[in-house]
Amino acid sequence: MRLHLAVLLGAVLALSPFDGIAQEKQIADVKELAGIWRGRATRGQEQEPVTMIVAADGSYRAMTTAEASTEGKFYLQDGTLRYRSSRTLGTAVVAEDGGNTLLRMTPDELNYRAGRAEYERVK
Repeated sequence: MRLHLAVLLGAVLALSPFDGIAQEKQIADVKELAGIWRGRATRGQEQEPVTMIVAADGSYRAMTTAEASTEGKFYLQDGTLRYRSSRTLGTAVVAEDGGNTLLRMTPDELNYRAGRAEYERVK
């Protein structure tokens, strides 16, 4: 039983770029998020590739390869980076890992339409 738990924990740590060596980065202004981000979003039991374009005012549009899209806006609330989209609202965390900037978005309530999304800034 312990071996199975150790293997599962190792797999989770290996699959998430935020766990392990990534250093969380404080965001002072949503302008810091402006640009193009690529990653994967979870919908139901599946993950799909997604591209997100963030404007200087924090507004964004995320599009999957299946042509699904969502629009939303990042904002700061009591020092926490948050977002509200056409599907959900939640928190976001930015991290630096080996010169790459990573972004994880986690909805406050997981549902079949929206799950966690992880992105890397396109250079």
